[in-house]
Parts: sequence; C-alpha cells; structure tokens
Amino acid sequence: MWIDSHCHLNHSGIEEKGAPSEIIAAAKKAGVSGMISVCCRISEEMDELLAIANNHDNVWCSVGTHPHDAGLDAEKSISQADIVKIANSSDKIIAIGETGLDYYYDNSPRDEQQSSFRKHIKAAIEAGLPIIIHTRDAEQDTINIMREYSELRGVMHCFSGSSDLAQKALDMGFYISFSGIVTFKKAEELRETAKIVPLDRVLVETDAPFLAPAPYRGKVNEPAYVAKTGEFLAELYSLSAEEFAKITSDNFQRLFNRCHLEQR
Repeated sequence: MWIDSHCHLNHSGIEEKGAPSEIIAAAKKAGVSGMISVCCRISEEMDELLAIANNHDNVWCSVGTHPHDAGLDAEKSISQADIVKIANSSDKIIAIGETGLDYYYDNSPRDEQQSSFRKHIKAAIEAGLPIIIHTRDAEQDTINIMREYSELRGVMHCFSGSSDLAQKALDMGFYISFSGIVTFKKAEELRETAKIVPLDRVLVETDAPFLAPAPYRGKVNEPAYVAKTGEFLAELYSLSAEEFAKITSDNFQRLFNRCHLEQR
C-alpha cells in the first residue's frame, strides 16, 4: 500500500474530485493506505484540516505557513509558541509545515519568508516533529538556514531542485519526496537526481490538487494518483511496485513517527 506524503484535501480545485471522504475512499481503492493533508495558512486552515483528519483514521495533517503566505499579517502574528501549542494539541498533527523559501514567485518579501522559515524550524525542533520544506529558486538560502539548526529533521517536499541540493539535504539526514513532476517527459535531470537518493530516504507524494503525474498530467490531481508516481519510480529503481510501496511506506512511518499507521 502507498502513502501520499503530501496533499491538500481542502484546496480549491480538488472538490472536482468529490468531498474529502470520497477522495480518501478513491485513494484507498487505488491502494493508498494513508496521507497527510498539509497546511499552508494556519490562520485559515487548521480547523478544517483537523476536522478531516479526525474523521478518517488514515489521514493526518500538519501546521505551517507556506512561503507564499509568509507576509500575511495573520500569519506573521502566529508565534513559534503558537505553532508548538497547535502541534501539541492533537496526535493527528504529525509535522510542521509546509514552510521554506520560494523566490520564483516572491509572493512574500524574502526577508519575511526567511523569518517565517526560521520560526517554523524552531517550532519543529521544540515540538519534536519533522518539518516539511518547500524550496524553489532559493537553494543556497534554504540550505544555509537549514544548517543553522543541527537538530532539524524532515523532508524536502515535491523535490525539483538540483542534485547538489538533494545531496546536501541528504547529508543533513533529510528525506526527499518526489511528486508527479518526476514522470514528466522533460524531467530527465530530476530522474537522474532521484537515482542518487538512497532507498531508505525516498518518499512519494501527489501535492494534490497540483502536478498530476503522467498519464493524468494537466488534470486535477488526487491522492489516488500517488500510485502512478510510485510505480514510475519503482521502475526507475528496478524494483517491483509492491517492494517500492513498502519501502516508501516504511520511510514515511519512520519520519512521521507520530502517525502509528501500523496500529490501524
């Protein structure tokens, strides 16, 4: 069974696939045993994300501010202590994030992105939870900030960066998660990067409703499609889909060790 290590069950567009319960049921039918619905705006999303997670024993969530939203007053007003308090309020919250740096769109000022990133890192360390990192066109600043905190652990989500970034993150003990991007025809460089990621450090995700893998590219993504990305990567690693599903599921539970999926 697969696990979708990163999706957004409450984001605009995914309702095309049905209500959350229908999307989750479709994923289970496709062989997906669990998923994290990831937070991007703490001020707006936490109640909804927790409600979804609490209603499904194979769904968890995170708490965090996306770099796109780091400049919003409502998000800036949320302190490190607030994030830790929310994280500790429920066993359904198994990670901090997504957070990080995005200099491609620069939807928030870079200094505010960096400040938010550090705040989330310190909250993750204090809460004892892994961090989910988003980085785009900001590799050096991302690594520089990560290196300020030796206790940090987590995942580079929806990885599309350089092999150098992947290796530096791996050297810090991080996991690397691949989305449907790795299946795209022009993603040969990313596929070469995937080959350097040790099997005990690789995860799969959809980032639904975005970035649907081939053969669904251009359509609304959903957690069920993580199986397609997983099958593609299994072939890249010369493994059976069953072997790779077990490997990535075991990796997920090792990193997100609050989820206790094995008990469900």
